[in-house]
Amino acid sequence: MHDPATIDPTALDAARAALSQCEALLITAGAGMGVDSGLPDFRGNEGFWKAYPPFARLGLPFESLANPRWFADDPALAWGFYGHRLELYRRTVPHAGFERLRALASRLRHGAFVFTSNVDGQFQRAGFADERVCEAHGSIHFAQCVFGCGRGDSIWPCTDEVTIDLETMRAREPWPYCRECGGLARPNILMFGDGGWLSDRSDSQEARLDAWLDRVSGARVAIVELGAGTRIPTVRNFSERAARALDAALIRINVRESHGPTGTISLPLGAAAALERIVPTENA
Repeated sequence: MHDPATIDPTALDAARAALSQCEALLITAGAGMGVDSGLPDFRGNEGFWKAYPPFARLGLPFESLANPRWFADDPALAWGFYGHRLELYRRTVPHAGFERLRALASRLRHGAFVFTSNVDGQFQRAGFADERVCEAHGSIHFAQCVFGCGRGDSIWPCTDEVTIDLETMRAREPWPYCRECGGLARPNILMFGDGGWLSDRSDSQEARLDAWLDRVSGARVAIVELGAGTRIPTVRNFSERAARALDAALIRINVRESHGPTGTISLPLGAAAALERIVPTENA
């Protein structure tokens, strides 16, 4: 962990300058964005099992549980895992950094767009407009049919309450069910080894993001990347492609992995601490 007092002041100044001069803000975020809101860090088995001891006793790592096969093989286990996270994300209050970014975006000519691999819905909860958020891996707040019945709307808001036995992390019935066919439902999330994820909602979000990127081409764009690691590099790869395409400043905020291509403004800090130091206030 870096001492904030030792962070290169030149990098901080460069980040502040990019944000104070930009006309459009592209926010890209990975799992590290939610840690300062109190969400668990699933980095490695140790972090995951610390948050979920029953799964440690079963020897089940995150990658094994985040697999659609459990909805067919053991729905109580599957909804125990996802149902607990659903209730956690519903209760979690986004940290102050979200509001700093939202307030900055409100002052910009082209506003902001969010690209995130997170499924927690924290940006919408923090007041970002849903039409300006692209959730690349889906959202836990939406559901789809496990069996792909294809009747009516295939993706719908998940309003179910899931009751969990915290000793075993298994969900008690009734579990969420498909509102069309009555079969078992699952979160509309891209899981590991997932051939059944319905990407329609994320595809629509991506189309809106692409249209926004076309509109801001030629404008002064700043990219703020928050808590996106190399283990699943979806967000980092997107940030770097966007920086090249838009000739934009890339500010990479990551406690452990803030390195990047030449020209990257590297800040080895947590999301909330970094945003407190670099996002200009309205009266600045």
